[in-house]
Amino acid sequence: MSPEKPTNGGEPVPLASHSDVVNDRTLFFNTLRSFHHSLLSKFLVPVIGGKELNLHVLYVEVTRRGGYDKVVAEKKWREISAVFDFSPTTTSASYALRKHYFTLLRRYEQLYFFRNQAAIAMLNHSGSPSFHATGTIDAKFDCGYLVSVKLGDETLNGVLYHPGYPRVAATAPPTSTALVPYTPVLHQPGRRTRRRRSTDPSRPKPNRSGYNFFFAEKHSALKSLYPNREREFTKMIGESWNKLSPEDRVVYQNHGLKDKERYQKELKEYKERLKMGQTLPF
Repeated sequence: MSPEKPTNGGEPVPLASHSDVVNDRTLFFNTLRSFHHSLLSKFLVPVIGGKELNLHVLYVEVTRRGGYDKVVAEKKWREISAVFDFSPTTTSASYALRKHYFTLLRRYEQLYFFRNQAAIAMLNHSGSPSFHATGTIDAKFDCGYLVSVKLGDETLNGVLYHPGYPRVAATAPPTSTALVPYTPVLHQPGRRTRRRRSTDPSRPKPNRSGYNFFFAEKHSALKSLYPNREREFTKMIGESWNKLSPEDRVVYQNHGLKDKERYQKELKEYKERLKMGQTLPF
C-alpha cells in the first residue's frame, strides 16, 4: 500500500519507488509537484534557450551517475548537458542545469533516490549553492562589453550593458543565455536634451578595438544580405565573434593594436601642435 499523500505543509514522504519515477514520466511529475506542495515551495518548470527543461531526463541522468554531490565532485555537468538538445546560443547550459537541479530536484533526490528524509531538513536551511567565478572583458562596443566568465571548468560568454541601455525582454526568455541585441533609447518628445560640445575637427579619431573592426566588417556584409533585419545585427555579430577560433580572433585584435598605436602617435602630435599654438606670440 502506498503511503498517504502528505498534507499541505506536512513532512514529505515518498509516494513511489525510485525505479517507478524513473520509468514513468507522469508519475515523476506528479510526485515532484506533491513534494514541493508539501514543503510549501514554489514549483515552476524552468526554460533554457526558449524551451522548457525536461526535469525528468535531468533527474534520471543525474541519479544514474550517483546523485547531485557526485556529479559536482566529478564535474559531470557538461556531460549531462550533452544529453539535451540545447540551442547553439545557449552558452551556459551546464551552469543552468546545476542551478535548476539544486533548486528543484536535490531535496527530491534525497527522498526518492537516497530515501533520506532527515537530509531534506538540512538542505532546507542550507540556502543556495555558492559559486566562485572569474571574468575578463574580451571587447567593448557602444552599448557595453563582451565578457567571458570562468565558472569551475566551464567558460561562459555574454554581454554586459552600460546603465541606461535596457535589454529587450521580448527578444529572449528571462532564463535564456542567448545574447540580447541592443535597442537604442529613443528621444521622448517634451524632454530637453543636452547639446553635444563642439569637437575639434583636427583631433585624431579615437582608436577602435579588435571587436570594433570585426563588427564593422560583419555589419556591412549583413546589411547587404538582410537589409530589413538591422535590429538583429548586434546579436548576430556577437554570436559570430564568440564562435571565432583564437587564430581568427587574433587577426582583428592585431588590427585593434595597430589602430591604438596610430591613435597614440597622432594624439601626441596633436597635443604638441596645441602646445606650439599656445606659445606663439600674437
